[in-house]
Amino acid sequence: MSAVEWLAPRSLDEALAQKAELGDDATVLAGGTFVGVLVNQGLLEPLCLLSLRDVPELDGIDEHDGTLRLGAMVRHRTVERSPLARAGWPALQESFALVASPRVRNQATVGGVLADADYASDPPAMLCALRATAVARSAGGDRRIPVDELITGYYETALRPDELIVGVEVPRAERAVYRKFRSRSHEDRPCVSVAVARRGEELRVVVGAVAGTLQHFPDICSLARRGRPDAELAAEIGRRYAERIEPIGDVRGSSAYRKRVIAVEVRRALEELG
Repeated sequence: MSAVEWLAPRSLDEALAQKAELGDDATVLAGGTFVGVLVNQGLLEPLCLLSLRDVPELDGIDEHDGTLRLGAMVRHRTVERSPLARAGWPALQESFALVASPRVRNQATVGGVLADADYASDPPAMLCALRATAVARSAGGDRRIPVDELITGYYETALRPDELIVGVEVPRAERAVYRKFRSRSHEDRPCVSVAVARRGEELRVVVGAVAGTLQHFPDICSLARRGRPDAELAAEIGRRYAERIEPIGDVRGSSAYRKRVIAVEVRRALEELG
């Protein structure tokens, strides 16, 4: 790879100014775990790397009025070990704790996992089930984007060329569950992931790692509005999700195999939720 320009802003204003000037020519580098893989495989040849490592405004975890607020540069390992996340958002904490290995979690960031739009990442499905919102900022101000609207396809997002994800806001649910099915090794990415959350009468079931976007079907979830799903209803919702989704096939499982796993894992997640 030819020489790449390296930018290391030391404030958020400086980072936003550089992103506004360069737009898509600047590849944003947060933890670097995913960008490094793409570069090593020859799938990405960046002209310029915009590192956010030295931007202090993007760090930190706090809670306000029942909403967990995560800075974009918060590491997965930090969420995994956060007493605040453990107290109010244990399923979200688990989804971060199940990512790869401690070495990866010590580098990977909250903002990065959303901006990469990697279909086989763990946290996005759980963030979507919890109705999390990504806070995107440009020189013109902030824009709040629901996670299910942020990821638009394989490695594609709704971010504008001059925007950076600066944080994520996660409302608290009454109950939430995350399940990760791995078909190969303990540290592998999911073959199928399922995140479910209940708030009042609303049930959200989100399936990840099977398509370019997170799979969520409100009409199927509405079957459970009359109360907690019993075993028969949980199986029915799982079956309908499997019928509706057209999964990809890759080294972790064929499309037909994933359909069978979706039906089982959605059912198990709903039973665990109850």
